[in-house]
Formats: sequence, C-alpha cells, structure tokens
Amino acid sequence: MATSADVIPDDNESSKNATLERCLNMLRDARNDSEQFAALLLVTKAAKAGDVDSKTRRRIFDAVGFTFPNRLLSSKDPPEGCPGHTFQALGLTLLACFCTDPDLAEHPQVLNKIPTFNSVISAGDSGDTYCGSMIDDAYQCLGAILATPKGPRELVNRGALVALCQAYVSHSYSYDQALHLLVGLLTAAEVKCWQRAPSALTGVLETVSADFQKAEDMTKFQLCEALRHFVPPLLPPGSGCLQSLYRGLSSILSSKLSASQRDPALKLAACLTQACGSEWIPAGRSGSKFFALLANLACVEVRLSLEEPDLAAVDKKRELVAACYVLMEHAILECTREEGSLLQEVQKVQLVGILEEAFAAVVYYLRQAGWERLTDPFVFASVRILGAWLAEETSSLKPEICDLLPFLLRYAKLHFEAERKDRSSLQNPGCGDGREPVWQGDALRFLLPGLSHLTAEDQPRAILISEGVPVLLCRYFSHQWELFVSDSEAPFALDAVESTLQTVCAIFLNFVVAVPELISREACFTALMDALLKSLPSLRPQGEHLGLVAGMVTLGLMMARKRSAHPGLQRTPEAEGFFAAAITFLAGAHMAQPDPVGDSVVLQHAPVYKTAWPAVSELWLLGIQAFASCVPLFPWLPEVVLQSVWLQDLLELLGCVSPTSVDSELVTAFQGVLVELARTSRPCREVIRQHRGAELANLYGMAALEQCLS
Repeated sequence: MATSADVIPDDNESSKNATLERCLNMLRDARNDSEQFAALLLVTKAAKAGDVDSKTRRRIFDAVGFTFPNRLLSSKDPPEGCPGHTFQALGLTLLACFCTDPDLAEHPQVLNKIPTFNSVISAGDSGDTYCGSMIDDAYQCLGAILATPKGPRELVNRGALVALCQAYVSHSYSYDQALHLLVGLLTAAEVKCWQRAPSALTGVLETVSADFQKAEDMTKFQLCEALRHFVPPLLPPGSGCLQSLYRGLSSILSSKLSASQRDPALKLAACLTQACGSEWIPAGRSGSKFFALLANLACVEVRLSLEEPDLAAVDKKRELVAACYVLMEHAILECTREEGSLLQEVQKVQLVGILEEAFAAVVYYLRQAGWERLTDPFVFASVRILGAWLAEETSSLKPEICDLLPFLLRYAKLHFEAERKDRSSLQNPGCGDGREPVWQGDALRFLLPGLSHLTAEDQPRAILISEGVPVLLCRYFSHQWELFVSDSEAPFALDAVESTLQTVCAIFLNFVVAVPELISREACFTALMDALLKSLPSLRPQGEHLGLVAGMVTLGLMMARKRSAHPGLQRTPEAEGFFAAAITFLAGAHMAQPDPVGDSVVLQHAPVYKTAWPAVSELWLLGIQAFASCVPLFPWLPEVVLQSVWLQDLLELLGCVSPTSVDSELVTAFQGVLVELARTSRPCREVIRQHRGAELANLYGMAALEQCLS
C-alpha cells in the first residue's frame, strides 16, 4: 500500500510548480530592474495571489522583498507606451499580494505605506482601469492591516480614518469598501476614532443617514446595519442627521418585515436613544405613535427571546435584547415623565402593561440562568434593566420579585466585592496578579432605588434583613464615601456617587423608622454611626451637596436617638462636629425677607435651599424633630446650640416675621426644639426668656413652650 509520501503528484501541478520555481530563481538572480521587472511579470502569470498557499507567498516575498515595490511606487517614469501609473499599479498589486500574509500586513514597510494607500483611495478616479485596480488593491491592503492586532491604531494614527471618511462622503470609486472598513475601525477602536476625527465621522453619519432615508432596496437594510456604528456617545439634539434617521427607521418599523430586516432597526434606534434620549423623535402625534410602536416591539422581542427555555437560543439574541433593554428603559422614563413626554396618558397605561409582561420575562430569565452565569455581562444588563423598573414600579410582579430578591442581593454583593478587590489591585499594583478587572459594573447601584421602595414594605424588608442587606449597605456606604472624597473620579461619576450615597441614606432611614430595634441590635450600625460622625462635617457649607447633607443629618440624628450610649457620641470631637454640622443645616433653611406684595416681613426659604427644598423638605422636618429628641439624651448638646447662636437667631427670626407666614407644621417643629432646650438647659431657658420667648409662644400658639417657661 502506498503511503502519503509515495503519492505521485499531478503532472499539471508539477509543471506549474516547476515554472514558479524557475521564475523565483530568475527574480533572485536578476541583475537589474529590467530583468527583475520581467521576472516579476512571469511570477504573476505563474501564480496568482489566491492560487498559492501562505508558504509560497512568503517565498515570493523573500525573492522580491520590499525594496523593489518601494521603487515601483515612487517611480515617475513608466515604460514607453504605458499609462503614467503603471509602476505604481504593479507596486500596489505586489503589496496587496504580500498583505494576504498577516505577518507581512503588520510589517513596518507595509504600515509606512498607509499614507500612500490613503492618497490612492482619495484620488477616486474609476474612469481608468488601472486606477480602479489600484484603488481596489489599496482597499485590500488597508483591510489586511485592519485585521492585525495593531492595525486599527496604525490606521487611525496615519490618517486612514480621515481618508476613508472622505472617500465615502464624496462617493468615490468603491466607496462601499470605505464604509466597510470604517465599520471595522469603529468596532475595534471607537473611542480613539471619535477622539481623532469627530468632524469627519459626523460627515459620514450625515451622508449615510441621507442615503439610508432615500434607499428603497436592500441597500436600506445594509446601511441600517452599518449606521449604528457611526452614532457617537453623545449626539446634539439639533444634528442634521436625526430627521433622516427617524424617517428611515419609521419606514422600516412600520412595514411588515422579517426579523433579519427589523432587528438592525431596533439596534439603531437603541443607539440613537442612548446618544440623545428621545430628541431624535419629533413631538406630536406621529412621534408619539412611532415611539409607542418602538417600545412595543422592544417589549415583544424581550418576551419572545427570554421566555425561550433553551439558554443557547437566548445567547444568540443577546445583542438584540440588550438594545431592547435600552428602549425599555427610556419607555419607563417616558411613562413617568409628567411634562414633555412623547406619550399620551392612554398610551402610558397601555405601555406599562406591556412593560410588565416584558419584565416578567426578565425575571424568568434571571431565575433560570442567573446562578450559572454570574460573570456574564448579559446577566448584568438584565439585572440593571430590572433595577430601572423597580425604581419606578414595585407593586406589580411583587411575588416574583420577592422570590428573586435573594439572588439579586447575592449577585450585587458578589459584584461589589469583585469591584473593591479590583480597585484595590489597581491602586496597589504590587498586590495584583496582572489581570484585567473582571467585574462589569456596580450592580448594587442600579438596584438601590428599588430597594429604597421595598424597604418600606413588610415582606420584602424582612427578606432584605434576612439576606444581610444592612451589613452590605454599611460597607457599601463606606466604599462610596471613599470614592466621593477622592479626586480620582470624573465630575459626572461623582454626581452618580453622590446620588448613590443619598439613596443609601434613604434606605437606612426606612430601616430606622420601620424597625428601630434593628439599629440597636445590628453591630454594623455602630460602624455606620462612626462613619456619619466623621463624614458629615466635611460637607459644610450647605450650598453644595445639600441633598446628601440632608440625608446624612437626618439619618445620623435618628440613629443617635437609638444609640445614645455609643462611645462616639459622648462629647467627642467627632460628635461635636456632627451636631454642629446638623445645626448649620437645620438653621440655614429659613430667613426673613420683605413681603413683595405688602409692607410686612415674611419667612421664606434661604436661596441655597429654594431649588432643593422639594427634595429635602421632608428630611429637614424629620431632622429637626430628631434633633429635639436628642437634646435630653445628650446633656452637653444645649451648650453646642448656644455656641452656634442658632437658638438666638431662631427667636429673632420668629420675632421679626409675620406669624401668618409661618405654617403650622413649621411652628410645631420649632416649638419641639425650643421646649426641649428650655426643659433641659437653664441657660437656654434664660436665653429664650430674654428674647421674648413667652410673648412669641403666645403669638404663635406654642402652648407647650408657654407652659414650660411659666
């Protein structure tokens, strides 16, 4: 039996190989350019680039090298009777052949030719056969470079990005290849591309958008697929492309199409929504109808995809479902927006019902796949969108949500611990193992608003306590505070951290109000009390971070009532600083101002509080009531009040404003503080009497204060 080594080669194959060998020998032995040029022509006849394997192409390159193609590209004197760019065309053909080898495609000699390739595609003259061939070869070289690991960076740095943009905008020869390469570049290096050439890419976006709107054949769907790569992270509402994109998407989504034709449209709509909210959709009946359709399609797609019991089938559609998540999140926003919403009230009611069905599918998916795929980014995206729903709606799907809560909480804890570990490794390189961070994001931050609602209800609150949420949130608060006071976070990130801290304070307040014994029972609240004592004083003055100050003041005062024996509250510097900061917050809310419609002086909110008052008013009222409760628990506290001159200022304020400008709720709050100070401290009682306390008590109907002073 013959072995593979004994197989007799085909005569034609042997003859072709022999011819190629002779040509290669001629190339190696060529004594001048003419002989090398002639041998090179024979090589191209003996073996086309696509007819030989990589080993043979490499042998051709070894015989030719880069020197001769370089000279061909730079030569200005073509052979007699040949077009002016004959040598350049041959040089490009050689390089296109060489670039089929990935190792050669990233060779410095090829990368140095990127400006040459740019100039060729920018010329764009397809009237000449040679010129068209040169452009095709240049695109082939650029595509081969793009496919290498370092290629995208080199193409951006050496001007290919701008050249490709110009080629498409001008619709020059083979401009569809330019669009294909641009999509590849944006996929590989989106941030770098937008940093380097934002205006050029915006020009492509506007041109593709116009082509997209006009197309009435399969090109429309191809452009739709490509367009989402050209939508920048932030798109100004007045961008000229938005109208074309809306019209193009409207014509697609309002037609009966296959999934392969509809899905790219949903993805593009999601990109636009991420980039500029609903600004790309016109107001009015047509826009309202379109957005309702868009949200409905997204919800239906999520249901159909996530209710599939086969997880492998879900995996194939995760990119589409993630896009639908974006549209669903914006649908929630539109349903909860009171003014300026795209939707009418009837549409909102209908959409909420459809959203509920979609989120039932999200819950089903997480119960099915969650524990098996804890590090899967798609699971994270599913948890995030569920958090957006829970932030606005906790009454629907309550049994399903309660069943899922243990998973959500453990999942959030896992990601929080992974994030802390990775941040620690990045800050202390010697402690890390050199790997990239493995966490996808802060899952707990997206769940917090929903948890804030759930802690107000008995059944979910009991689950949260049993799952150790107070301990987790105490650690989370400390971690977020470290981020807040550091200089490493960007301003927009610090805003998110501040909002997160406020929400954590709100959750703890729910625990304090609903389960006050928990504050004394759980050891983690000791650490939280210490954190508040140390942190709050650094937030003064009150003009900035007022919402966070309100949350921390009120939480700290409410906890101090339950932990009055805590060592940290026994007139330590931290305790004095905390109560001084609390007094500053409570005392600064109101001031006397002339009545604009009369001659009297009235009580009004201080300027720095006016904007934030709807958000902090309840916290302020709860805080002043808690402060009054703290006065008899801490004998040294009245002295701090006197040192702050809050008591004197409050009495003077009440004495100079019209009593009718102070509402009854505010009178009750002020009386609570005055009574406790008068009962607890002789010096405070004397100050009250010296500032017409009895007269003011009678004037404002403060019977308890009158009785105390008499």
